Amino acid sequence: MNLVPDTSNTRILVVGDVMLDRYWFGEVSRISPEAPVPVVKVERVEERPGGAANVARNCAALGAHVALLSVVGADEAGLSLARLMNDSGIECSLHEDAKLSTTVKLRVIGRQQQLLRIDFENSPDHEVLQAKLADFESRLADCDVVILSDYGKGGLAHITEMIALARAAGKQVLVDPKGEDYARYSGATLLTPNRSEMRQVVGRWKDDAELERKATRLREELQLEALLVTRSEEGMTLFSAGAVAHEAAVAREVYDVSGAGDTVIATLAVMLGSGLSLPQSMRQANLAAGIVVGKLGTATCSLDELKLLN
Repeated sequence: MNLVPDTSNTRILVVGDVMLDRYWFGEVSRISPEAPVPVVKVERVEERPGGAANVARNCAALGAHVALLSVVGADEAGLSLARLMNDSGIECSLHEDAKLSTTVKLRVIGRQQQLLRIDFENSPDHEVLQAKLADFESRLADCDVVILSDYGKGGLAHITEMIALARAAGKQVLVDPKGEDYARYSGATLLTPNRSEMRQVVGRWKDDAELERKATRLREELQLEALLVTRSEEGMTLFSAGAVAHEAAVAREVYDVSGAGDTVIATLAVMLGSGLSLPQSMRQANLAAGIVVGKLGTATCSLDELKLLN
């Protein structure tokens, strides 16, 4: 049975911390005489959208209409992000902050392995964030589902107000959380922490029964409809009122897990917005994640790739 719905009329609003992922690919043939490090002769450079921009790109790859709202610097990296988003058919509202450097993650790849990552980042100005909140409110009527992608870079300083506005407008709100303060996500429809993020908030658990107790307590405290914990090789588990659903990890060779969480929340949002239930949407998100971990770097799963697995 094909559970992949028609996504062509689904509208997703993605808000959060965007970044530019740069990849320098090269050959490694010797060790530097200056220090015990490999010398990489760079032969190819790639740029890909990262963070919330990668979430938006994943939604678009699944056939949805996508709008992206974020803050960037008035710099070359911000222009590159805008161009990449435009090339993906994504409507962008990237508020510029002259004091901000657009977050860039530079990865150096040699022999198909990541040798080094260098991060360039700082936090956005409060005035720009306030303007983004007004922009967010004006866009709510034109979306079915809201994704708030929190990478802890300061772009979601008003996330509590955003959740309240979206819920008041009758929209489902999916949040990819960061840090230890989950109280700011209260009232969202769904949170998608990974295993280590969940441990950071609720502590360790010795078995699935203890995880269920801790997840249920957290879900009730935050007044969430559901909590989805992605658990790497253990698959993913959905905790909702009176029910627990689990999807085993899709057995395939794992090449690169970066961006897999972006694919999960994007797939959940598109499937929910297209009429599937939460457990059905989780199944599709699990399949999509299994596809992207077999690709290098921040990648997407297309609608055709997903249909092949159903």
